[in-house]
Amino acid sequence: MKIGNISEMQPQEIDGGKILKRVLIGPRDGAPNFVMRLFTLQPGASTPYHTHPWEHEVFVVEGEIEVIQKESRHKLTTGSYVFVEPEEEHQFHNPSDKPASFICVIPKAGGE
Repeated sequence: MKIGNISEMQPQEIDGGKILKRVLIGPRDGAPNFVMRLFTLQPGASTPYHTHPWEHEVFVVEGEIEVIQKESRHKLTTGSYVFVEPEEEHQFHNPSDKPASFICVIPKAGGE
């Protein structure tokens, strides 16, 4: 069993610190199937618009996030969740003036 707290974890800075990524549980912990990550998007920050062959599940922990697809935008707030199917084009964006955080779970095959 692994028990931890994000306060004990140094985040990986992406895009000059606009995005913070913490791998909460993954292969280094012996997790055989899934990787759980916590992303924090600073105000105005966005992940790249992308697609990949694996699914992922997202749960908004704090703040507001837009999930963007080719022809739509969906506003997610604290407590919202989304299932992104394999090969589905998507992007996450923080439209607010406060940081927003979400948990993203992917299969181990998706990396960390």
